[in-house]
Amino acid sequence: MKKSTIFVIVAILAITALIGFRLSSNKRKIDEKNQMPTNTNVAIPVTVARVAEGTVTQQLVKTGNLIPFREASITATTGGQVSRVNFELGSHVKEGAVLVALDNRLRELSLEATNLNIEKLDKDVKRYNTLLAGNATTEIQVNETRFNYENARNQAEQIKKQIQDANVKAPISGQIVAKDIEPGEYVAPGTVLGTVLDVNRLKVNVLVNESDVYSLKIGQNVRISADVFPGKKFSGRISYIAPQGTDEHNYPVEITLPTSGGLRAGTFVNVDFSQTSNQKALQIPRSALVESIKNPYVYVIDGTSARQRKIKVGRDMGDTIEVTEGLAAGDQVVTTGQLNLTDGKPVTITK
Repeated sequence: MKKSTIFVIVAILAITALIGFRLSSNKRKIDEKNQMPTNTNVAIPVTVARVAEGTVTQQLVKTGNLIPFREASITATTGGQVSRVNFELGSHVKEGAVLVALDNRLRELSLEATNLNIEKLDKDVKRYNTLLAGNATTEIQVNETRFNYENARNQAEQIKKQIQDANVKAPISGQIVAKDIEPGEYVAPGTVLGTVLDVNRLKVNVLVNESDVYSLKIGQNVRISADVFPGKKFSGRISYIAPQGTDEHNYPVEITLPTSGGLRAGTFVNVDFSQTSNQKALQIPRSALVESIKNPYVYVIDGTSARQRKIKVGRDMGDTIEVTEGLAAGDQVVTTGQLNLTDGKPVTITK
């Protein structure tokens, strides 16, 4: 074997050994680094604010959804086969208009037969009265004939009422928003055939707390606004104030809009009572919220640690948020540094 070949082999072996040594050394250092204990109790610097109770002065504005002034079901009060339907979805109807007609032929025939029987019984009553005057019949026979006569008259009135009820009329004036019947169908008494809404006028129900409701009066004018009509105001009037509040000391108040003004039922609106509301409320900086208002929680200082606490929020007042549940006056909430916190994490308060 040539010397040059031996030299190449020796060089390769030396390089391989050097690479193996370096890899082994690096692995040992990495393992030692991984085995080194990490300090998980390092205090996180945070800033805090105290939960305070303050007076909130703002316009008395409540929100709610518009609802129809009146809503009524079109209901059959007698059974029968539908012969005619006089409305479609979206139709405007007047109170008392015939909307559905049921087949009345059998009732009409029954009424004719009953009327013939009434005529016969009327003659019998007169005849028996004449016979009774001449002692040619008994009083029992006269009374029985008179009873049958009165019973037939009552039966005729019942049939007339059934014939009238077979014409189902509009219970209120308004617009048809549901149609549940077609000609040829058979309906039973109590079947709902459709729905009519009085949408010429609208109303909205809101809750007003105890400290504000005593300043409101029935007939008082209010201003209505809707996001779908930015900058536009609608007129409303307080039509009802509940005499009794809820367990939370809120009172249902109804506001009526005399005209819809282009608004539709179901629209979200703001009701401005044109007066200020002064109330006590717990408040925290908005920056203390870790998540959104829909799922809010904060970190509260507990000794030298931060504890996660879920809360319920009320009104949004810009830089501050009203807290209705979960905190007490004097609690310290974290306002910066929350992203590095977990429940029970040590903290240090900075200015």
